[in-house]
Order: sequence, then structure tokens, then C-alpha cells
Amino acid sequence: MKKYCLKNNKEKVIKIKDLPTHEKPREKLLEKGPDILSMSELIAIILQTGTKKENIINMSSRLLKEYGNKAISEQTDPQILSKQFDLPIVKSSQLIACFELGKRLFKENQGIMKTIKNAKDVYNYLQDMKSLNKEQFRGLYLNSRAKIIHDEIISLGTLDCSIVHPREVFQPAIEYSATAIVLAHNHPSGDTSPSLEDIKVSANLIKAGNILGIEVLDHIIITKNSYQSINLNINNEDNY
Repeated sequence: MKKYCLKNNKEKVIKIKDLPTHEKPREKLLEKGPDILSMSELIAIILQTGTKKENIINMSSRLLKEYGNKAISEQTDPQILSKQFDLPIVKSSQLIACFELGKRLFKENQGIMKTIKNAKDVYNYLQDMKSLNKEQFRGLYLNSRAKIIHDEIISLGTLDCSIVHPREVFQPAIEYSATAIVLAHNHPSGDTSPSLEDIKVSANLIKAGNILGIEVLDHIIITKNSYQSINLNINNEDNY
């Protein structure tokens, strides 16, 4: 996505109305329909206007690049969204209302639940995490047939045992009656090697799962071009 800026002694932010007609999200929607628009363009239509420092297309692209589609869609507090994303409170409220409407209209179709058999399946399923600029810790909650019954972002930011509490990981498992969990987080650096803290978090959650009777099948590190399993007893290509 282009960053539209003109410089005349100082940087000037180009507004949507100043863009060529074929590059305006609303006009593209009217002419070609919603399928042709990118996620950032759809969000731009919802937010309508940018700020003095940032036009709406750059703002929308930044939100998706830094936090990912799912992290934004799952946020429910306009104050948190406003603070984390540097958004006006009116705009953060608009986003939350829009995503909540979508959740209510299009509930998860249990008939097409994805089956997870190995680490490669996890990597293929979590394609949206590959290019994120910030670390995201995700939990895939499985039923007894290894089908995903819930997908949740557990935390944002570098993994730390003081932040990732077993309660936050296993509460959704209990709520959705999951029998197993697969954990994943991304490394924006591109290095799939687990840190000592990554290994510690994984070990602690495996122990907690054993106590609760909910198996932690694997913990996958995801990068743009590759992945690696942290759990030493699981081969990446073998079925769980």
C-alpha cells in the first residue's frame, strides 16, 4: 500500500478526497464491489477520515500491519483500542461496533471446522501471523477429533511467564470443552529459534495442562517463511 505524502518544506498529509478516483476505497466499492477491496481499504471506509498526522489509508494499513486482522476484530474496549493504536475514541468505537456486528451476523460454522494433525497444519492455518510486526500469542482449542472449536489471541507482545498466566490459556479450553490445545506465536525477526523464555512458557503450560487434563499438543514458532515446534517430544511432520 502506498504512503501518500507530499513534501513542501514540511510533510503534508494527502487526504482521501485528493486521491485519484480509482484509488478511493468508497469509489472502488461502488464501481467494483467489496470483494476487490483489501482489508485496509474496507477499514478505511468504516473509519471515513484520517487525522492531521495520518490519512485514512495509511492509518488502516498501519493497524493491520502492526496488530493483524484477528487482534483488531477481537478487541472489545474502545479505550484500549484508542490507546494502543493511537486512534481517536470515535474511530475505535466505530471499529468495535462493526466487528461486533459481524460476529453476531456470521457465527462460526461448526460444520467446516479445520482439522489440525501436525505443526504444518498449524502453520498453514495461521497464515495471518506470518507478517505481523509485533509478537502475538495464539491458542487453537481442539475437540476430541482434532478439529478447531475455538481460536483465541491470548496476548500481544514478547512472551513472558509473568504475563502469560495459565488461567488465560486454559479458561477458553474449559469454556469451549476443548480436549487439547495447540499454542503458537510469531517471531517478527524471522528467526524460528525459541528463546529461553519461550521454552519456559511452553513447559509451564504443559505442566498446567497435565493437572487439568487438557493436553498441550504443541507450541509453534511462526515466521514469514518457516516454523518450528518448541515441544521436544513432537516431530513437526508427525501427526499429533
